[in-house]
Amino acid sequence: MTDTPNTPEASAAQNVQDTAARAAEAFGALVETMALLRAPGGCPWDAEQTHASLIRYLVEEAYEVVEAVETGGEPNMPLLREELGDVLEQVLLHSQIAADDGEFDIDEVCEGLNDKLVRRHPHVFKDLASVGPTTSVDQVLDIWDGVKREERRAQAGAANEAEPGLLDSVPVSLPALMQCQKLSRRAAKAGFDWTGVAEVWDQVERERREFEDERHGSQAAAEEFGDILFALVNVARWEGIDAEEALAASNRKFRRRWAAMEKRCREEGREMDGLSTAELNELWDAAKARERAE
Repeated sequence: MTDTPNTPEASAAQNVQDTAARAAEAFGALVETMALLRAPGGCPWDAEQTHASLIRYLVEEAYEVVEAVETGGEPNMPLLREELGDVLEQVLLHSQIAADDGEFDIDEVCEGLNDKLVRRHPHVFKDLASVGPTTSVDQVLDIWDGVKREERRAQAGAANEAEPGLLDSVPVSLPALMQCQKLSRRAAKAGFDWTGVAEVWDQVERERREFEDERHGSQAAAEEFGDILFALVNVARWEGIDAEEALAASNRKFRRRWAAMEKRCREEGREMDGLSTAELNELWDAAKARERAE
């Protein structure tokens, strides 16, 4: 019998196998619980749910994961574990509904995801693995996008449909900033882009002038304002900034400073509702200064 080599790679492989074995047992119990909740004599609420009725819950749970990661400046790990479980519950419930309708089950969901991960990581699992590890994130993303394009072409061919367009796979239901980033990034990869960030700032200025030419509050003004935002998102892209995360961080900062203003008013026995704009600005500047001094 040959001893297992004592190498970092071998240890990692053993850890993966051990984790998978533990997960299989826990996951199996969870799948059984969900099936019982939907079965006759189970939970009336779970039994009456549909894919459509669950949409808002899935969105809410996803945002609660985000909050668990971002609130307080670093992830709240106990809360993150709980919220990830709530997201998993939604996946299992959707899968059980599909199974009850004879469409697909959680096994097929897992198999499909695993096949896709293997297929989109040929540098790890297939032909490209022989050339050595891929360490560049950009290179990995290019491989992923290339495999994804081939998948779309194959699906279109099997359905005897026209090949989908470059932007067709960007979900229209994504938040606007996130959708804008994805659209712009894909167009840029196809060569439709500015030559530098200075040109993007010039575009922002052109869009601002067009906005100012429109009647206040009109639909045309709203469209031009959207163009300003679109251009600003591309400034962020050129600067290596995630616009969605940047705006979320600004929202959190605004909440912190407003809460500090409210706290100071309580300490001084004042009501914010009765303060003038100048007094509110003074409180804001003080909150901002204290935050920067910390």
